[in-house]
Amino acid sequence: MTSRNPRDSRLRLVRPRTLAAAPRAAVTQRRRPAPRPPEGTPPPAELARMARAGLADAARVARWADAALRPGRGGSNSEGKGTLSAATAERAAAELGLTPGQVRHDWDTARLAGLVEVHGDSARPGWRLRAWNRDDSAVLRGWVALFDAWSLAHPEPADREPAAVAEVVSAMPQVLSFLQLSAGPVPVEQLLDLLEQRVTELRTERCEIPFVPQLVADVTATETGSGDTSLAPLLDWALHALASVGALTCGDGQATLTPLGSWAVWVKLEQICVAAQSPAGNIEAAAEDMLRGCAQLRPNAARAEYRAWLAARPVGAAVTELLDAARGEDALIRGLAFEALRVVGAPAEPDVRAVADETPLRPYALLWLAEHDGADPEEAHGVLTREEATWLWVDTAAAVADHGEAPLLVRHLESAVQPTVPALLDEVRAVGHPRTVQVLVALAAAHPDPALAKAVRRAAFQVHTGGS
Repeated sequence: MTSRNPRDSRLRLVRPRTLAAAPRAAVTQRRRPAPRPPEGTPPPAELARMARAGLADAARVARWADAALRPGRGGSNSEGKGTLSAATAERAAAELGLTPGQVRHDWDTARLAGLVEVHGDSARPGWRLRAWNRDDSAVLRGWVALFDAWSLAHPEPADREPAAVAEVVSAMPQVLSFLQLSAGPVPVEQLLDLLEQRVTELRTERCEIPFVPQLVADVTATETGSGDTSLAPLLDWALHALASVGALTCGDGQATLTPLGSWAVWVKLEQICVAAQSPAGNIEAAAEDMLRGCAQLRPNAARAEYRAWLAARPVGAAVTELLDAARGEDALIRGLAFEALRVVGAPAEPDVRAVADETPLRPYALLWLAEHDGADPEEAHGVLTREEATWLWVDTAAAVADHGEAPLLVRHLESAVQPTVPALLDEVRAVGHPRTVQVLVALAAAHPDPALAKAVRRAAFQVHTGGS
Protein backbone atom coordinates (compact mmCIF):
# COMPACT_ATOMS: atom_id res chain seq x y z
CA MET A 1 0.00 0.00 0.00
CA THR A 2 1.00 3.60 -0.44
CA SER A 3 1.51 5.29 2.89
CA ARG A 4 0.64 8.93 3.43
CA ASN A 5 3.20 9.16 6.24
CA PRO A 6 6.80 8.48 5.17
CA ARG A 7 8.61 5.95 7.29
CA ASP A 8 11.56 7.32 9.23
CA SER A 9 13.63 4.30 8.22
CA ARG A 10 13.61 5.53 4.61
CA LEU A 11 14.30 9.12 5.52
CA ARG A 12 17.29 8.91 7.82
CA LEU A 13 19.84 11.63 7.36
CA VAL A 14 23.51 11.02 6.77
CA ARG A 15 25.64 11.69 9.86
CA PRO A 16 25.50 15.47 10.42
CA ARG A 17 28.43 17.70 9.67
CA THR A 18 29.07 20.84 11.62
CA LEU A 19 26.88 23.75 10.67
CA ALA A 20 29.89 26.05 10.71
CA ALA A 21 31.11 24.32 7.57
CA ALA A 22 27.80 24.59 5.74
CA PRO A 23 28.04 28.18 4.47
CA ARG A 24 31.56 27.57 3.25
CA ALA A 25 30.46 24.50 1.37
CA ALA A 26 27.94 26.65 -0.45
CA VAL A 27 30.22 29.54 -1.30
CA THR A 28 33.52 27.88 -2.13
CA GLN A 29 32.19 25.57 -4.83
CA ARG A 30 34.08 26.29 -8.07
CA ARG A 31 31.70 26.92 -10.91
CA ARG A 32 32.14 26.96 -14.65
CA PRO A 33 31.46 30.11 -16.69
CA ALA A 34 27.82 30.62 -17.60
CA PRO A 35 27.03 29.38 -21.13
CA ARG A 36 25.04 31.42 -23.59
CA PRO A 37 21.31 30.74 -23.94
CA PRO A 38 20.02 29.03 -27.10
CA GLU A 39 19.65 31.12 -30.22
CA GLY A 40 16.34 32.92 -30.30
CA THR A 41 16.10 33.41 -26.53
CA PRO A 42 14.88 36.96 -25.83
CA PRO A 43 17.34 39.27 -24.04
CA PRO A 44 17.01 39.58 -20.25
CA ALA A 45 15.22 42.92 -20.48
CA GLU A 46 12.53 41.43 -22.69
CA LEU A 47 12.21 38.37 -20.47
CA ALA A 48 11.83 40.66 -17.47
CA ARG A 49 9.12 42.62 -19.29
CA MET A 50 7.24 39.36 -19.88
CA ALA A 51 7.65 38.37 -16.24
CA ARG A 52 6.40 41.77 -15.04
CA ALA A 53 3.36 41.44 -17.28
CA GLY A 54 2.60 37.93 -16.02
CA LEU A 55 2.97 38.96 -12.39
CA ALA A 56 1.32 42.38 -12.69
CA ASP A 57 -1.80 41.32 -10.78
CA ALA A 58 0.24 39.77 -7.98
CA ALA A 59 2.41 42.89 -7.73
CA ARG A 60 -0.72 45.07 -7.65
CA VAL A 61 -2.18 43.16 -4.69
CA ALA A 62 1.19 43.16 -2.90
CA ARG A 63 1.49 46.94 -3.33
CA TRP A 64 -2.08 47.42 -2.12
CA ALA A 65 -1.27 45.41 1.02
CA ASP A 66 1.90 47.43 1.56
CA ALA A 67 0.08 50.74 1.29
CA ALA A 68 -3.26 49.86 2.91
CA LEU A 69 -2.28 47.46 5.66
CA ARG A 70 1.23 48.42 6.64
CA PRO A 71 2.43 44.85 7.49
CA GLY A 72 2.70 44.15 11.19
CA ARG A 73 -0.59 45.82 12.16
CA GLY A 74 -2.53 42.59 11.87
CA GLY A 75 -4.78 43.30 8.89
CA SER A 76 -3.04 41.11 6.39
CA ASN A 77 -2.31 38.21 8.63
CA SER A 78 -5.21 37.79 11.03
CA GLU A 79 -5.60 34.17 10.00
CA GLY A 80 -1.93 33.45 10.68
CA LYS A 81 0.94 32.39 8.40
CA GLY A 82 0.47 35.52 6.28
CA THR A 83 -2.87 34.43 4.81
CA LEU A 84 -5.54 37.01 4.09
CA SER A 85 -8.55 37.17 6.37
CA ALA A 86 -12.00 37.21 4.79
CA ALA A 87 -12.47 40.86 5.77
CA THR A 88 -9.13 41.87 4.25
CA ALA A 89 -9.85 39.99 1.02
CA GLU A 90 -13.24 41.71 0.76
CA ARG A 91 -11.67 45.10 1.37
CA ALA A 92 -8.97 44.53 -1.25
CA ALA A 93 -11.52 43.27 -3.76
CA ALA A 94 -13.66 46.37 -3.31
CA GLU A 95 -10.74 48.78 -3.65
CA LEU A 96 -9.08 47.00 -6.58
CA GLY A 97 -12.21 46.06 -8.50
CA LEU A 98 -11.60 42.33 -8.14
CA THR A 99 -13.40 39.39 -6.56
CA PRO A 100 -12.19 38.04 -3.20
CA GLY A 101 -11.17 34.84 -4.99
CA GLN A 102 -8.98 36.79 -7.41
CA VAL A 103 -7.40 38.68 -4.52
CA ARG A 104 -6.54 35.45 -2.70
CA HIS A 105 -5.12 33.92 -5.89
CA ASP A 106 -2.97 36.99 -6.59
CA TRP A 107 -1.83 37.08 -2.94
CA ASP A 108 -0.73 33.44 -3.11
CA THR A 109 1.10 34.13 -6.36
CA ALA A 110 2.84 37.11 -4.74
CA ARG A 111 3.99 34.89 -1.88
CA LEU A 112 5.37 32.21 -4.21
CA ALA A 113 7.21 34.83 -6.29
CA GLY A 114 8.74 36.49 -3.22
CA LEU A 115 6.82 39.76 -3.63
CA VAL A 116 5.42 39.05 -0.17
CA GLU A 117 7.49 37.37 2.52
CA VAL A 118 5.96 35.55 5.48
CA HIS A 119 7.77 35.80 8.81
CA GLY A 120 6.10 33.67 11.44
CA ASP A 121 2.49 34.82 11.56
CA SER A 122 3.04 38.11 9.75
CA ALA A 123 3.56 39.09 6.12
CA ARG A 124 5.51 42.01 4.75
CA PRO A 125 6.69 43.24 1.34
CA GLY A 126 9.56 41.27 -0.08
CA TRP A 127 12.73 42.85 -1.39
CA ARG A 128 11.65 41.98 -4.94
CA LEU A 129 8.61 44.22 -4.64
CA ARG A 130 10.88 47.14 -3.69
CA ALA A 131 13.12 46.42 -6.69
CA TRP A 132 10.33 45.48 -9.10
CA ASN A 133 10.49 48.49 -11.43
CA ARG A 134 14.25 48.92 -11.51
CA ASP A 135 15.89 45.50 -11.21
CA ASP A 136 15.31 43.02 -14.04
CA SER A 137 17.28 40.29 -12.23
CA ALA A 138 14.98 40.58 -9.20
CA VAL A 139 11.95 40.21 -11.46
CA LEU A 140 13.38 37.15 -13.21
CA ARG A 141 14.34 35.55 -9.90
CA GLY A 142 10.80 36.09 -8.68
CA TRP A 143 9.35 34.47 -11.77
CA VAL A 144 11.72 31.50 -11.53
CA ALA A 145 10.67 31.05 -7.88
CA LEU A 146 7.06 30.89 -9.08
CA PHE A 147 8.04 28.49 -11.85
CA ASP A 148 9.76 26.22 -9.33
CA ALA A 149 6.56 26.15 -7.27
CA TRP A 150 4.21 25.42 -10.18
CA SER A 151 2.69 22.42 -8.41
CA LEU A 152 1.51 24.71 -5.59
CA ALA A 153 0.03 27.32 -7.90
CA HIS A 154 -2.89 25.23 -9.17
CA PRO A 155 -5.04 22.80 -7.11
CA GLU A 156 -4.22 19.18 -7.81
CA PRO A 157 -7.00 16.70 -8.69
CA ALA A 158 -8.89 15.75 -5.54
CA ASP A 159 -9.59 12.20 -6.74
CA ARG A 160 -5.93 11.22 -7.21
CA GLU A 161 -3.66 9.60 -4.66
CA PRO A 162 -0.93 11.93 -3.28
CA ALA A 163 1.66 9.29 -4.27
CA ALA A 164 0.58 9.50 -7.92
CA VAL A 165 0.68 13.29 -7.81
CA ALA A 166 4.20 13.18 -6.33
CA GLU A 167 5.33 10.81 -9.09
CA VAL A 168 4.07 13.15 -11.78
CA VAL A 169 5.76 16.14 -10.13
CA SER A 170 9.02 14.15 -10.01
CA ALA A 171 8.67 13.18 -13.67
CA MET A 172 7.76 16.60 -15.07
CA PRO A 173 11.34 17.96 -15.33
CA GLN A 174 12.01 15.36 -18.03
CA VAL A 175 8.82 16.35 -19.82
CA LEU A 176 9.79 20.02 -19.63
CA SER A 177 13.28 19.24 -20.88
CA PHE A 178 11.78 17.47 -23.89
CA LEU A 179 9.55 20.48 -24.57
CA GLN A 180 12.53 22.81 -24.35
CA LEU A 181 14.68 20.73 -26.68
CA SER A 182 11.80 20.42 -29.15
CA ALA A 183 11.65 24.23 -29.45
CA GLY A 184 8.05 24.16 -30.64
CA PRO A 185 4.61 22.62 -30.16
CA VAL A 186 4.55 18.99 -28.99
CA PRO A 187 1.42 16.78 -29.07
CA VAL A 188 0.06 16.10 -25.59
CA GLU A 189 -0.19 12.41 -26.48
CA GLN A 190 3.56 12.34 -27.01
CA LEU A 191 4.10 14.03 -23.66
CA LEU A 192 1.79 11.49 -22.02
CA ASP A 193 3.88 8.63 -23.44
CA LEU A 194 7.03 10.24 -22.05
CA LEU A 195 5.38 10.83 -18.67
CA GLU A 196 4.21 7.22 -18.43
CA GLN A 197 7.71 5.97 -19.28
CA ARG A 198 9.29 8.20 -16.65
CA VAL A 199 6.76 7.24 -13.94
CA THR A 200 7.33 3.56 -14.71
CA GLU A 201 11.09 4.16 -14.36
CA LEU A 202 10.56 5.84 -10.98
CA ARG A 203 8.48 2.93 -9.72
CA THR A 204 10.99 0.40 -11.03
CA GLU A 205 13.89 2.28 -9.40
CA ARG A 206 12.07 2.02 -6.05
CA CYS A 207 11.51 -1.70 -6.64
CA GLU A 208 7.89 -1.20 -5.61
CA ILE A 209 6.46 -3.16 -8.53
CA PRO A 210 7.86 -5.58 -11.12
CA PHE A 211 8.70 -4.16 -14.51
CA VAL A 212 5.67 -5.70 -16.25
CA PRO A 213 3.29 -3.09 -17.73
CA GLN A 214 0.04 -5.02 -17.16
CA LEU A 215 1.09 -5.99 -13.63
CA VAL A 216 1.99 -2.36 -12.99
CA ALA A 217 -1.55 -1.33 -13.94
CA ASP A 218 -3.10 -4.08 -11.83
CA VAL A 219 -1.05 -3.18 -8.73
CA THR A 220 -1.71 0.53 -9.14
CA ALA A 221 -5.43 -0.08 -9.56
CA THR A 222 -5.43 -2.13 -6.35
CA GLU A 223 -3.60 0.61 -4.44
CA THR A 224 -5.89 3.41 -5.60
CA GLY A 225 -9.07 1.37 -5.40
CA SER A 226 -9.84 2.27 -9.01
CA GLY A 227 -9.36 0.71 -12.40
CA ASP A 228 -8.44 4.11 -13.88
CA THR A 229 -4.64 4.11 -13.96
CA SER A 230 -4.24 6.68 -16.75
CA LEU A 231 -1.90 9.53 -16.04
CA ALA A 232 -3.73 11.74 -18.53
CA PRO A 233 -5.71 13.67 -15.85
CA LEU A 234 -2.53 14.36 -13.90
CA LEU A 235 -0.67 15.45 -17.03
CA ASP A 236 -3.57 17.75 -17.81
CA TRP A 237 -3.32 19.18 -14.28
CA ALA A 238 0.45 19.65 -14.59
CA LEU A 239 0.20 21.39 -17.96
CA HIS A 240 -2.56 23.71 -16.73
CA ALA A 241 -0.57 24.47 -13.56
CA LEU A 242 2.48 25.35 -15.65
CA ALA A 243 0.29 27.41 -17.94
CA SER A 244 -1.13 29.27 -14.93
CA VAL A 245 2.36 30.51 -14.03
CA GLY A 246 3.12 31.46 -17.63
CA ALA A 247 5.58 28.66 -18.43
CA LEU A 248 3.69 27.16 -21.37
CA THR A 249 0.56 27.33 -23.48
CA CYS A 250 -1.88 24.52 -24.25
CA GLY A 251 -4.32 24.24 -27.12
CA ASP A 252 -5.45 21.98 -29.98
CA GLY A 253 -3.92 18.96 -28.24
CA GLN A 254 -0.45 20.52 -28.13
CA ALA A 255 1.78 22.17 -25.56
CA THR A 256 4.41 24.83 -26.21
CA LEU A 257 6.83 26.47 -23.81
CA THR A 258 6.60 30.25 -23.65
CA PRO A 259 9.85 32.20 -24.10
CA LEU A 260 10.00 32.59 -20.31
CA GLY A 261 9.34 28.88 -19.77
CA SER A 262 11.95 27.84 -22.34
CA TRP A 263 14.51 30.15 -20.77
CA ALA A 264 13.74 28.91 -17.25
CA VAL A 265 14.07 25.26 -18.25
CA TRP A 266 17.35 26.03 -19.97
CA VAL A 267 18.53 27.80 -16.80
CA LYS A 268 17.74 24.67 -14.81
CA LEU A 269 19.41 22.39 -17.32
CA GLU A 270 22.57 24.46 -17.55
CA GLN A 271 22.74 25.37 -13.84
CA ILE A 272 23.63 28.94 -14.66
CA CYS A 273 25.70 30.67 -12.04
CA VAL A 274 26.11 34.41 -11.75
CA ALA A 275 29.14 35.44 -13.79
CA ALA A 276 31.82 36.53 -11.38
CA GLN A 277 33.65 39.78 -11.82
CA SER A 278 37.36 39.56 -12.55
CA PRO A 279 39.43 39.55 -9.35
CA ALA A 280 41.48 42.44 -10.73
CA GLY A 281 38.41 44.67 -10.62
CA ASN A 282 37.15 43.76 -7.16
CA ILE A 283 39.23 46.21 -5.13
CA GLU A 284 37.41 49.24 -6.49
CA ALA A 285 33.95 47.62 -6.35
CA ALA A 286 31.21 48.08 -3.76
CA ALA A 287 31.06 45.39 -1.07
CA GLU A 288 28.29 43.33 -2.66
CA ASP A 289 29.90 43.39 -6.11
CA MET A 290 33.26 42.51 -4.57
CA LEU A 291 31.78 39.56 -2.71
CA ARG A 292 29.97 38.33 -5.80
CA GLY A 293 33.20 38.63 -7.75
CA CYS A 294 34.98 36.47 -5.18
CA ALA A 295 32.28 33.79 -5.09
CA GLN A 296 34.06 31.48 -7.55
CA LEU A 297 37.51 31.83 -5.99
CA ARG A 298 39.11 29.26 -3.75
CA PRO A 299 39.24 30.19 -0.04
CA ASN A 300 42.83 31.38 -0.02
CA ALA A 301 42.40 33.48 -3.16
CA ALA A 302 39.17 34.95 -1.81
CA ARG A 303 40.83 35.90 1.49
CA ALA A 304 43.63 37.64 -0.41
CA GLU A 305 41.03 39.58 -2.35
CA TYR A 306 39.21 40.55 0.87
CA ARG A 307 42.49 41.83 2.35
CA ALA A 308 43.20 43.94 -0.74
CA TRP A 309 39.67 45.37 -0.71
CA LEU A 310 39.88 46.17 3.02
CA ALA A 311 43.28 47.82 2.64
CA ALA A 312 41.82 50.30 0.15
CA ARG A 313 39.27 51.82 2.58
CA PRO A 314 38.82 52.75 6.28
CA VAL A 315 38.04 49.72 8.43
CA GLY A 316 34.91 51.21 9.98
CA ALA A 317 33.40 52.10 6.62
CA ALA A 318 34.36 48.69 5.20
CA VAL A 319 32.70 46.82 8.08
CA THR A 320 29.53 48.89 7.72
CA GLU A 321 29.44 48.22 4.00
CA LEU A 322 29.93 44.47 4.49
CA LEU A 323 27.13 44.30 7.07
CA ASP A 324 24.81 46.26 4.77
CA ALA A 325 25.54 43.72 2.03
CA ALA A 326 24.82 40.90 4.48
CA ARG A 327 21.36 42.35 5.17
CA GLY A 328 20.34 41.80 1.55
CA GLU A 329 18.17 39.00 0.22
CA ASP A 330 21.01 36.93 -1.23
CA ALA A 331 22.12 34.34 1.33
CA LEU A 332 25.31 33.67 -0.65
CA ILE A 333 26.38 37.28 -0.17
CA ARG A 334 25.47 37.04 3.54
CA GLY A 335 27.79 34.08 4.06
CA LEU A 336 30.61 35.69 2.07
CA ALA A 337 30.25 38.97 3.98
CA PHE A 338 30.97 37.20 7.25
CA GLU A 339 33.91 35.39 5.66
CA ALA A 340 35.30 38.82 4.77
CA LEU A 341 34.60 40.02 8.33
CA ARG A 342 36.71 37.12 9.61
CA VAL A 343 39.60 38.69 7.72
CA VAL A 344 38.88 42.02 9.43
CA GLY A 345 39.16 40.37 12.83
CA ALA A 346 39.02 42.28 16.14
CA PRO A 347 38.14 45.74 14.72
CA ALA A 348 34.83 44.30 13.49
CA GLU A 349 33.78 42.86 16.87
CA PRO A 350 31.64 45.79 18.14
CA ASP A 351 29.70 46.01 14.90
CA VAL A 352 29.21 42.25 14.63
CA ARG A 353 28.03 42.10 18.24
CA ALA A 354 25.61 44.93 17.54
CA VAL A 355 23.86 43.01 14.73
CA ALA A 356 23.52 39.78 16.71
CA ASP A 357 19.89 40.71 17.51
CA GLU A 358 18.93 40.95 13.83
CA THR A 359 17.27 37.64 12.98
CA PRO A 360 18.80 37.09 9.50
CA LEU A 361 22.30 37.94 10.73
CA ARG A 362 22.17 36.41 14.22
CA PRO A 363 23.45 32.88 13.44
CA TYR A 364 26.32 34.26 11.37
CA ALA A 365 27.19 36.83 14.01
CA LEU A 366 27.15 34.27 16.84
CA LEU A 367 29.43 31.93 14.90
CA TRP A 368 31.78 34.83 14.09
CA LEU A 369 31.92 35.89 17.73
CA ALA A 370 32.50 32.33 18.93
CA GLU A 371 35.39 31.87 16.53
CA HIS A 372 36.76 35.29 17.44
CA ASP A 373 36.73 34.20 21.10
CA GLY A 374 38.83 31.16 20.24
CA ALA A 375 36.28 28.43 19.54
CA ASP A 376 37.21 25.77 17.00
CA PRO A 377 35.33 26.60 13.77
CA GLU A 378 34.23 22.96 13.56
CA GLU A 379 32.69 23.19 17.04
CA ALA A 380 31.43 26.78 17.03
CA HIS A 381 27.93 25.72 15.97
CA GLY A 382 27.33 24.70 19.58
CA VAL A 383 26.64 28.35 20.45
CA LEU A 384 23.48 28.29 18.33
CA THR A 385 20.10 27.29 19.62
CA ARG A 386 18.23 24.62 17.69
CA GLU A 387 16.05 27.32 16.10
CA GLU A 388 19.05 29.44 15.10
CA ALA A 389 20.80 26.41 13.61
CA THR A 390 17.69 25.56 11.61
CA TRP A 391 17.38 29.14 10.36
CA LEU A 392 21.02 29.00 9.22
CA TRP A 393 20.39 25.66 7.51
CA VAL A 394 17.52 27.15 5.50
CA ASP A 395 19.51 30.30 4.70
CA THR A 396 22.45 28.26 3.46
CA ALA A 397 20.11 26.04 1.46
CA ALA A 398 18.73 29.20 -0.17
CA ALA A 399 22.27 30.16 -1.21
CA VAL A 400 22.84 26.70 -2.67
CA ALA A 401 19.47 26.71 -4.45
CA ASP A 402 20.20 30.12 -6.00
CA HIS A 403 23.83 29.64 -6.94
CA GLY A 404 24.83 25.98 -6.60
CA GLU A 405 23.92 22.75 -8.30
CA ALA A 406 21.35 20.13 -7.37
CA PRO A 407 23.82 17.55 -5.92
CA LEU A 408 25.22 20.19 -3.57
CA LEU A 409 21.71 20.98 -2.33
CA VAL A 410 21.08 17.28 -1.69
CA ARG A 411 24.37 16.97 0.21
CA HIS A 412 23.41 20.00 2.28
CA LEU A 413 21.03 17.68 4.17
CA GLU A 414 24.10 16.32 5.93
CA SER A 415 24.67 19.61 7.75
CA ALA A 416 21.28 19.59 9.49
CA VAL A 417 21.29 19.03 13.24
CA GLN A 418 18.05 17.03 13.16
CA PRO A 419 18.46 13.23 13.13
CA THR A 420 15.69 12.55 10.58
CA VAL A 421 14.10 14.34 7.65
CA PRO A 422 10.64 14.44 9.30
CA ALA A 423 12.18 16.16 12.33
CA LEU A 424 14.03 18.58 10.06
CA LEU A 425 10.87 19.42 8.12
CA ASP A 426 8.89 20.02 11.33
CA GLU A 427 11.48 22.48 12.60
CA VAL A 428 12.01 24.14 9.24
CA ARG A 429 8.27 24.83 9.04
CA ALA A 430 8.32 26.30 12.55
CA VAL A 431 11.34 28.57 12.13
CA GLY A 432 9.59 30.94 9.71
CA HIS A 433 12.40 31.66 7.24
CA PRO A 434 11.01 33.72 4.32
CA ARG A 435 12.62 31.39 1.76
CA THR A 436 11.28 28.18 3.28
CA VAL A 437 8.85 27.32 0.49
CA GLN A 438 11.37 27.98 -2.28
CA VAL A 439 14.06 25.96 -0.50
CA LEU A 440 11.77 22.97 0.06
CA VAL A 441 10.49 23.07 -3.52
CA ALA A 442 14.07 23.14 -4.84
CA LEU A 443 15.13 20.30 -2.54
CA ALA A 444 12.14 18.18 -3.56
CA ALA A 445 12.98 18.75 -7.23
CA ALA A 446 16.65 17.88 -6.69
CA HIS A 447 16.48 14.83 -4.43
CA PRO A 448 16.65 11.43 -6.17
CA ASP A 449 14.65 9.58 -3.46
CA PRO A 450 10.97 9.84 -4.46
CA ALA A 451 9.75 9.12 -0.93
CA LEU A 452 11.89 11.88 0.54
CA ALA A 453 11.02 14.26 -2.29
CA LYS A 454 7.34 13.58 -1.65
CA ALA A 455 7.71 14.39 2.07
CA VAL A 456 9.58 17.59 1.32
CA ARG A 457 7.03 18.65 -1.28
CA ARG A 458 4.20 18.05 1.21
CA ALA A 459 6.03 20.22 3.74
CA ALA A 460 6.39 22.99 1.14
CA PHE A 461 2.67 22.81 0.45
CA GLN A 462 1.87 23.01 4.18
CA VAL A 463 4.09 26.07 4.61
CA HIS A 464 2.53 27.69 1.55
CA THR A 465 -1.04 27.10 2.70
CA GLY A 466 -0.39 27.69 6.38
CA GLY A 467 -1.43 24.11 7.20
CA SER A 468 0.07 21.69 9.68
